Amino acid sequence: MEVPEMKDVHKIFSDFKKTYPDVYNAHEALGKLVHERSGPLPDKTRWLVKIAISAAGNHKISLETHMLKAKEAGLSEAEIMHALFLLIPTMGFPCFMEAYSVFKGAQ
Repeated sequence: MEVPEMKDVHKIFSDFKKTYPDVYNAHEALGKLVHERSGPLPDKTRWLVKIAISAAGNHKISLETHMLKAKEAGLSEAEIMHALFLLIPTMGFPCFMEAYSVFKGAQ
């Protein structure tokens, strides 16, 4: 399944795309390549992995974007929350709470 197209969630990302289209286009092409054709993981699993990586890295902009794209791809809020709960034993409760705050703001 292809990565869902959606409007930009963050103004800073829109600004980046406009100012540096060559870098954005290269980034976008790589993202599509590794999401769609790099391996056997099902689409939902790939979105959950992206959510977990973004949350663990405290990358709030990408986390919000990945959560919205995951929902568009058919993931439920319960599935996303399960991925976030898995942060607690490995990354700690404060990391989970940061991710949870993004989750609550992205609804």
